[in-house]
Amino acid sequence: MCPRFYYYLLIDVLWRCLTISNKELQVNEQIRDRQVRLIGSDGSQLGLMSSAQALQKAMEMNLDLVKIAPQASPPVCKIIDYGKFRFEQAKREKEARKNQHIVDIKEIRLSLNIDVHDFHTKLGHAEKFLKSGDKVKASIRFRGREMGHPEQGYEIMKRFAEALSEIANVEKPPKLEGRNMLMFLASKPVK
Repeated sequence: MCPRFYYYLLIDVLWRCLTISNKELQVNEQIRDRQVRLIGSDGSQLGLMSSAQALQKAMEMNLDLVKIAPQASPPVCKIIDYGKFRFEQAKREKEARKNQHIVDIKEIRLSLNIDVHDFHTKLGHAEKFLKSGDKVKASIRFRGREMGHPEQGYEIMKRFAEALSEIANVEKPPKLEGRNMLMFLASKPVK
């Protein structure tokens, strides 16, 4: 046989070992430890025994032998129905993904010469974002001669934060970065 065949065979074996150790639990014949601590299907301790004896007990019960704690000394194995276990595990992971909320950062752009009605419209948008659980980044872009009056930008940001003080906390106070002034708001925790 050609040397390439052995090379690919070695790669395949190594890949299977890596996937077993990182992603999947070892089941039945994959468990090759000399001695394991066995837990029964009802959760009772069955003691220390060889992996062959543990596999024999699992086969007598028509269940699978699964290594649940490979880092323990000796490794801990449990007799369970592996298909049912995987199904319940996938169900729990799906439920956890469904319940998590990813916090987005929504940007509200203000200007130095913003009118009252525009200001209230931007406030309404920010309020809606904060109530939905997102963070708000308020920004003012200074153009031309406006760079000479950053105090006006601070005043507008202060008014914006005070108007939202009932539902939001200032996470990062207004700060001038180049031509932009940025402020971050986060919704207050619900009691």
